[in-house]
Amino acid sequence: MQSQEGPGRVAQRRRTRAAIVEAATRLLADDRTPSVDEVAAAADVSRRTVYMYFPTLDQLLLDAAAGALSATEMDAAMAAAPTSDDPAARVEALVRTSTRLAPTTLPLGRKIIRLTVDAPATPDGPAPRRGYRRVDWIERALEPLRGELPEEDLERLVSALCLVVGWEAHIVLRDVRGLGPDAEQDVLAWAARALVEAARREAAVPVPEH
Repeated sequence: MQSQEGPGRVAQRRRTRAAIVEAATRLLADDRTPSVDEVAAAADVSRRTVYMYFPTLDQLLLDAAAGALSATEMDAAMAAAPTSDDPAARVEALVRTSTRLAPTTLPLGRKIIRLTVDAPATPDGPAPRRGYRRVDWIERALEPLRGELPEEDLERLVSALCLVVGWEAHIVLRDVRGLGPDAEQDVLAWAARALVEAARREAAVPVPEH
């Protein structure tokens, strides 16, 4: 279910946050540390807007660095994912790529989580604090279901998959369950597929054999 702000406003906030992070990533590629003013100018937003999404410069730069490390390979995984009507296989490709990248990206992820988990709400209302790339990848993976699942059910499935595609899931399975990378990947792939297939069964959409 979408925020009370409405889907258009939520999508706009995601785009704004993405523009800020992408601007920081481009500036980091020049092998220097940009200032908030430089990031704001590159993203064509105000300094106040940058701080609305990122209370500290450290948080912004960590997010940008993590994105630079993972975005190319996650995008490649989506491009190489099956193009059939099996969205579960597409989501599974995300899970397997995320697990493979975890040794590099997870240390940054832990730092970003520490910086955002207790961040105060902004005066302008809730803003997505992190994870916009994750949402975009999941939505792309589920594209074959658009028009088949009711919109509310599709949004619920995207939210559910955010629990198993990302740093938080890796942290739980490593820190709480003590799993190694192979077992971790198997659990996350199984959970992702189970969520997709459950959503399809509830909507009476045929589930492909696999």
